[in-house]
Amino acid sequence: MFSGLSVLVVEDVADYGEVIRVVARTRDVPVPCPVCGVPTQKVHGYHGRTVADVPVDGRRVVVRVRVRRLVCPVLGCRRQTFREQVPGLLERHQRRTARLTGQVSGVVKELCGRAAARLTRVLAAPLSYATALRLLRRIPTPAVRIPRVIGVDDFALRRRQRYATIIIDAETGQRVDVLPDREAATLEAWLRQKHGIEVVCRDGSAAYAEAIHRALPDAVQVSDRWHLWRNLCDKVLAEVRAHAPCWATATPPRPGGVREQTTRERWHKIHQLLSQGVGLLDCSRRLGLALNTVKRYARIPEPSAQRIAPAYRPTLVDPYRDHLRTRRAADPGVAVTQLLREIKEQGYTGSANLLVRYLNQGRAEGDRPVTTPRRATRLLLTHPEHLRTKETALLAALTAACPEMAELATRVREFAELLTPATGNDAKLTEWITAVRAADLPHLQTFCNGLELDRAAVNAGLTLPYHNGRTEGVNSRTKRIMRQMHGRAGFDLLRHRILLP
Repeated sequence: MFSGLSVLVVEDVADYGEVIRVVARTRDVPVPCPVCGVPTQKVHGYHGRTVADVPVDGRRVVVRVRVRRLVCPVLGCRRQTFREQVPGLLERHQRRTARLTGQVSGVVKELCGRAAARLTRVLAAPLSYATALRLLRRIPTPAVRIPRVIGVDDFALRRRQRYATIIIDAETGQRVDVLPDREAATLEAWLRQKHGIEVVCRDGSAAYAEAIHRALPDAVQVSDRWHLWRNLCDKVLAEVRAHAPCWATATPPRPGGVREQTTRERWHKIHQLLSQGVGLLDCSRRLGLALNTVKRYARIPEPSAQRIAPAYRPTLVDPYRDHLRTRRAADPGVAVTQLLREIKEQGYTGSANLLVRYLNQGRAEGDRPVTTPRRATRLLLTHPEHLRTKETALLAALTAACPEMAELATRVREFAELLTPATGNDAKLTEWITAVRAADLPHLQTFCNGLELDRAAVNAGLTLPYHNGRTEGVNSRTKRIMRQMHGRAGFDLLRHRILLP
C-alpha cells in the first residue's frame, strides 16, 4: 500500500477517517553535500515536512517526514549545514510526493484549471485551480528537433478576428511550435532560425507561400490535397447551380410557391435592366440588392424553380403507400372514404384526416424526392462504388439531360484520380486543365486559374506522398483544448498545452 515510501522508514500509520496519517523518517545513511559532494551523516538537527501522497481507498494520505540537517565535513565549504533531500520522492519546496504530483499533472494536462480542480477533489487529491495552472506550467515541453518535413496551418483564436499558426512534423505528427498570428513576416522569421527543413506542407494561403519562398527558397512546397478537393467541390456546386434549368428537367419539379415567384420577378427585373445597358453595380443600387446577388442572377440564362426536397416525417400511412398508388392509378376518381375502408381492413389505425393530408401532399404518387443542386453535386463528387443503385440511375439521368453535367462528371472523376500521388500526375494535370478550358464550364475554369497561380506546390502535392492531414488532426485537438479553457487563459498557456505530448 505504501510501496512508494520504501525509501523512508515508516514508524506509524494512523486512520483518522477521511485522512490517513503516516509518520516516517529518512534512513541513517551518508548524504553528499550539495556543494562539494563529500558524503556525511553528522547530524546538526532535525526538521519536519508534511506532504500529501497518493490516496488510499478514496481517502487522503498525509505523510509527516522527519528529515535531518547535516554538517558538511569540509572546512571552508560554502554550505556548513544543509537539509537532506529524498530524490524521487520529495522535491525541494513541494507539498506533494513526486508520484502524487505526476498523477495530478496528468489530470491537469488533460483538463486544465477548474475542471481539473473539480476532478481532483473527487479523487481525494484536492487542489485549487490556480495550483492546477501552476502545475500545468511546470510540466516541461519536450525538446523537438527540427524535422525535415513540416506542416503549417492556421487556426482561429477568435473566429474571423484573430488567428495563430501551428507547425508540426508532417511525418510523425509531433507538434513543433505555435506562432501568435498567421502573418507572413512571423512565419518567415521563424523559418530563418531553423535549419534542415526540406519540405513544407501547407494549404493555399498566399501569405504562407510568400514566407516560405523568402525564408527557404530551396524548400519544396506541397499543396495539401484535401484543400484542392475542397476548392473543387465549391466550384462544382456553383457549376451545378448555374446549369440547374437544364438538368432539372430530368426530375419532377416542385409546385411553385411564394419564394419561387419572388425569384422569378427578381430575375426578370435584373435581366430587363441588363438588356437596357445598365451595369451590374448600377442594377444592385437601383434594386437594393447585393452585387454578388445581381451577378448570380445575371449568370443564370433563365429563372430556375426552387427545387427544395420536402422533408416529411414517417406516418402511419407509409406501409400502405403501394396499395394507395395502385388503386389511384387504376381509378383516379376513387373516393377517399373507400381507400380508408380498404387500408383499415389491412390494419391501418390512423385517422381519416391523416390520410387526406397524405394524399393532398402527393406522397402517394411521388416515386423519388426532388433533386436539389446540393444533392446533384453530392452525386457527382461521390465515388461511383459508394452510390446506391437508385442514386446511380439518378446521376445517369441528370448527365443525360444536360451535356455540361456529363462533361463536369468526367472532369471530376479525372481530377479525383490525380489525388492519389503518383509520378506523372503533373503532366496529367496539364492535360486536365487544357480539357477544362476547352469546355463550357466557367466556374471550373476559375479553379484552374487558381491551380496555375500555385502550380509548383500543386504538382508537388499530386506527386509526393506528403500532406497536411496530421496538421488538421492537431487543429481538431486544439479546438478541444480551447473549448476546455473557455477563453480564460492567454496565448502562452494555450501554446504550452498544444506542445505538451
